Amino acid sequence: MLLVRSDRVSTADSLPAGVVLRTPTRADTTELGRLYFESYEPGVACASEAEAIDDIGATFDGAYGPLSADWSWLAVAGDRLVGALLVVERAPWPDTPACPFIIELFVAPAHRRLGVARGLLATVGTEVALRVAEGNVSARRLYESVGFQPG
Repeated sequence: MLLVRSDRVSTADSLPAGVVLRTPTRADTTELGRLYFESYEPGVACASEAEAIDDIGATFDGAYGPLSADWSWLAVAGDRLVGALLVVERAPWPDTPACPFIIELFVAPAHRRLGVARGLLATVGTEVALRVAEGNVSARRLYESVGFQPG
C-alpha cells in the first residue's frame, strides 16, 4: 500500500531520552545490516544477516535511488544503533510519486513503542512517500498517526 504525507510532523514529536540522531555513512553498512535483519521477522526483509548487510550496501550504492543526505538518519542510544530511517531522493519504481521516498524505517525490537520511529519520521520536512504491507497494522497506524494517507 502506497502512503504519502505532504506536511511535516509536529516538532513536538521528539526522540526518547538518551537517543540521538546522526547521518548514516557507508562505514555503518555492517551494523546497519545487522539491525535491519534483527528488526524484521525471519524471511520478511532478508533471509540472512549477510543478505541484509548486502542489501544495505546496495542502498548506499544507489540501487533504490540516491540516498538522501538530508532526510536519512540513524538513531543511536549510547554506542548502539537502535533505529534507522533511509530515504531516497526519488524511488526508481514507475508507480511511486516524484518525491522523497522512505525505503526503510526500522527499530530494534527492544526500542519499539518508545517513540524512536515517530522521532525519525519527524525529521522529514518535505512531502514523502512509502510503501507498507496492508497487513502490517501497527506500521500503518504509526504512519497514519503522523499524517500519511493513501496515495
